[in-house]
Amino acid sequence: MLTGVRILDLSRVLAGPLCTMMLGDLGASVLKVERPDGGDETRGWGPPFDGRGESAYYLSVNRNKLGLTADLGLDADVALLRALAAEADVVVENFRAGTLERRGLGASQVRAAHPGLVWCTITGFGAGSTRPGYDFVVQAESGWMSVTGDPDAGPMKHGIALADVLAGKDAAIAILAALVAQARTGEGRQMQISLEASAEAALVNVAQNTLVSGRAPARWGNAHANLVPYQLFDAADRALVIAVGSDAQWLGCAAALGLDALAGDVTLRTNAGRVAARARVAREIAARVASRPAAEWIERLEARGVPCGVVRTVPEVLAATDASALTGMPPSVPGLIRRPPPRLGEHSALVRTQGWGAFSEGAGGVA
Repeated sequence: MLTGVRILDLSRVLAGPLCTMMLGDLGASVLKVERPDGGDETRGWGPPFDGRGESAYYLSVNRNKLGLTADLGLDADVALLRALAAEADVVVENFRAGTLERRGLGASQVRAAHPGLVWCTITGFGAGSTRPGYDFVVQAESGWMSVTGDPDAGPMKHGIALADVLAGKDAAIAILAALVAQARTGEGRQMQISLEASAEAALVNVAQNTLVSGRAPARWGNAHANLVPYQLFDAADRALVIAVGSDAQWLGCAAALGLDALAGDVTLRTNAGRVAARARVAREIAARVASRPAAEWIERLEARGVPCGVVRTVPEVLAATDASALTGMPPSVPGLIRRPPPRLGEHSALVRTQGWGAFSEGAGGVA
């Protein structure tokens, strides 16, 4: 879908590389540029490391790219990057403000000569901030941690670097929109995506609850602020979740679990009534669910159209996918895995002699 689109990837760590990997999955030619002395920081973020010494973290977001090392302290390498940017469709970078500008590689400097170029800068806290953008800090300051975790415990971060992931996906969406505009008008765009803005926007209904009620949200652990029952329960052998999202699903849930008293209680026929009786509903479901294995409950609930599922481990999830220790999880978009993540500087000689032609099999490059 993006065959022929050239992406110059000057980003590192997670959000930027995830964004460019997604574009690569969609068919774009992505050139990852790293510093010669160690490259992307995530190359050292381990263990685990694979048999070649590559960190699992780095491998997770860098497939479908060629790899070039370049030293911003060398005039020849700066000239090379400027030439590559001149022929690119998109540049993605997450340098601190002023770093590229001091070398004549800033967005406004490059785009002045190439107005059709789409330039996406990813930051931690927006264009006016020099703070480094680390997911953990953003989760804390975006309000996420205040609503995550057990109600009787302290704030908790997500187990996934979700602020980085959301920012990377937001950047990919913005770039795709800019490419559509570029195709229609010939004009490029200069865009800013921040982890902070992506994380704050992701508050969605949690933020709206506060805006409407005027009250700060609480931590609900594995329950839901607005829906009952919508939480985790322990079956006889393992944990499962039941997620009732409508009053019809509630009747199906109560019937599947054999909770006739709850099913017949008219005060529980609406979600508002169940929220008011949260403790009672949860207590009776918990006692019932604990009596039998999870698989039996899943079968009964699904037969009634009630959303539910067991809590799978990561190995269980991976066993059901085509995930690879070299190229990571399968694409989440309709894309293809065409090449593994590059070793540090793996394609430097090829790119330095052929430029973007390194992506062309007919030119002797890497298919």
